[in-house]
Amino acid sequence: MSDKLSLLGLLPEQSVLVNASASDWRSAIRLAGEGLILSGAATADYSDEMIATVEELGPYIVIAPGLALAHSRPSPAVRATGLSWVSLRTPVRFGHQDNDPVRLVVGLAATDHSQHTAALGGLAQLLADPARLAELAAAPDAATVRRLISNFEPEVQS
Repeated sequence: MSDKLSLLGLLPEQSVLVNASASDWRSAIRLAGEGLILSGAATADYSDEMIATVEELGPYIVIAPGLALAHSRPSPAVRATGLSWVSLRTPVRFGHQDNDPVRLVVGLAATDHSQHTAALGGLAQLLADPARLAELAAAPDAATVRRLISNFEPEVQS
């Protein structure tokens, strides 16, 4: 297997939710978990694991201003490596001193450490450009999110 994963391949349209409503960080993570469940990447238990990770380790998953990467360790609740994408209508606070509030939650489920690392690397490249991140966060629908990612991916894989 290649050490590069296709972000587009990991993020089917049914795993993208735009302009969603969440009352707090737990419900935002649950929305990301729903996307992973819909794609078959994870079971409902994985949402609980992602929430428990933040409860245990704090809001380290808020990796940039307005952006949270919801994930947990590989576990039996993960069926396949996959991503979900949730843009929030109203940002929520995760408790991060510098990067709150969060408007975009990306869910990551990985079957093992190498898949986890490969997916994180691709996401980091995608989201490192603040202009691209803003465009993705403002995308009006799932098809636009996926088109923006597909426009980016040839840069990564060349």
